[in-house]
Amino acid sequence: MRPSVYWHALKILISNDDGYRSRGITALRTALAGLADLTTVAPDRNRSGASNSLTLEVPLRVLNIEPGLYAVMGTPTDCVHLSISGLFETHFDMVVSGINEGANLGDDVLYSGTVAAAIEGRFLGLPTVAISLCTALGSGQHFDTAARVAQRIVSGLLRQPLESELVLNVNVPDVPWDELRGFVATRLGRRHESEPVIAASDPRGRPVYWIGPAGEGSDVEPGTDFHAIAHHQVSITPLTVDMTRHAALPALNSWLSALQ
Repeated sequence: MRPSVYWHALKILISNDDGYRSRGITALRTALAGLADLTTVAPDRNRSGASNSLTLEVPLRVLNIEPGLYAVMGTPTDCVHLSISGLFETHFDMVVSGINEGANLGDDVLYSGTVAAAIEGRFLGLPTVAISLCTALGSGQHFDTAARVAQRIVSGLLRQPLESELVLNVNVPDVPWDELRGFVATRLGRRHESEPVIAASDPRGRPVYWIGPAGEGSDVEPGTDFHAIAHHQVSITPLTVDMTRHAALPALNSWLSALQ
């Protein structure tokens, strides 16, 4: 008797930090539609800068907006955690986060909800990608370019997976597709410190404060994500959730021995 054959349709979970209505997530869903079964679970509003925060003190409400599209009254990490840990009976094969409106270069990854959604997927055992379009005030908003980049990278990962521990942080120049100058592997650069906080007053005259804009790039040498974007290259930075500075362990052990 011939053995039974079980076929598993590929399933991709899509999330972001700009909210389920954003242009970026709509472009991403369209671009990936032919690659796998898609389920989109994203915040009900913009949650940029939420980083890896989880909502622990209040219950989370999930709204089914339309088939395959859900809005969560929580953070990007909440969205991915719920989706993989019991919201659905299905098993996902990959998490793709984005397309973020704005860069996630260098230090940005510490604050980014887009990157955090991808990291949560990696924590829970899945290959993950975070995709950002490096828009600026008055820029072209070429989400179609970022969508084509996303399609190529995701289809490539489905054909030939990379090391399972990696989170791919992808930044796309905000230019037409024909002006891209290739895809390049990069390291994280670094920004100057952010601008000072902006003081203001509420309608009752009480002081309020806005976080200042992010600083310009400071480490923008060849090989960095900043350098790639400035030269119209797609930047792909492999991230890992292990933040240990392994090279420092011997020196730290020596230092600790002197304390005992």
